[in-house]
Amino acid sequence: MAVDELDTRILTLLLEQPRTSVREYARLLGVARGTLQARLDRMERNGVITGTGPSLSPAALGHPVLAFVHIEVTQGHLDEVGDALAAVPEIIEAFSITGGGDLLTRVAARDNGHLEDVIQQLINLPGVVRTRTEVALRERVAHRVLPLVASVARR
Repeated sequence: MAVDELDTRILTLLLEQPRTSVREYARLLGVARGTLQARLDRMERNGVITGTGPSLSPAALGHPVLAFVHIEVTQGHLDEVGDALAAVPEIIEAFSITGGGDLLTRVAARDNGHLEDVIQQLINLPGVVRTRTEVALRERVAHRVLPLVASVARR
């Protein structure tokens, strides 16, 4: 879906002021509320806007250890292992990948011992051959999309 200049202005406001009302967004942008709502609905329908909930901190929820676990899967078992990952609450993201391994997961743990327990749980899943874990020391760039929105607006 192509986004135009007004869409990028809307997205920028959503990212910079996420708790503002639709009416206030419309006022700030100088467009009718109905126009703004139609744009928001279209961007949600087309998958540009994927959520409206709050961002939560795993660390603030008592899980300060962040690790990336690469999982190698027995050929032909990717879907079933991927489905099984959804049952592990400490896995906060999982992706099929190319390169070393088949899946990459982001895991939040209470401490290193808890991380080891989660890894052992993953190793015991049917279809998992091996794992490789990298522990994050410090976040250098937080999850963000505003710079991407700005680059789209410049095109």
